[in-house]
Amino acid sequence: MTHVLSPCPGRVVAMADVPDPVFAEEMVGPGVAIEPDPGLTTVVAPIAGTVLKVLPHAFVVLGDGVGVLVHLGINTVRLEGEGFEVLATQGSEVAAGDPMITWDPAALPETAGGQDVSPVVPVVLMDGVKGSVTSDAIGGTVAAGDLLFATP
Repeated sequence: MTHVLSPCPGRVVAMADVPDPVFAEEMVGPGVAIEPDPGLTTVVAPIAGTVLKVLPHAFVVLGDGVGVLVHLGINTVRLEGEGFEVLATQGSEVAAGDPMITWDPAALPETAGGQDVSPVVPVVLMDGVKGSVTSDAIGGTVAAGDLLFATP
């Protein structure tokens, strides 16, 4: 079992409430999402492992056979990296809580490339079974490093 920690402070919401059908319908995998607190924030690794992929708006950490995707906002790929500072290196080893990316969710535009932009941060268990992630944190607030969910 892997404990997946919150990558940033905010209010935890169910994946079904994410304003993007790919995440809401768990097509990428099950998980939860965070409505991040406004202001400059350093997003941290939710688990220990290897940085499999890092982009300005998202990253994947693989640890103990479990991959976790953290996606900073919805339709933020359309910002082409503007407003994000990548702190992690692809292929590097990280501990849970290590700094990954800095951003300010409140500074996001309302739209980009004709698409609505949302600051919500899906935290996804890659290749997990749909509906397999439950979290007692949903509806509450978390600080970075607080427990979001444990892998099934």
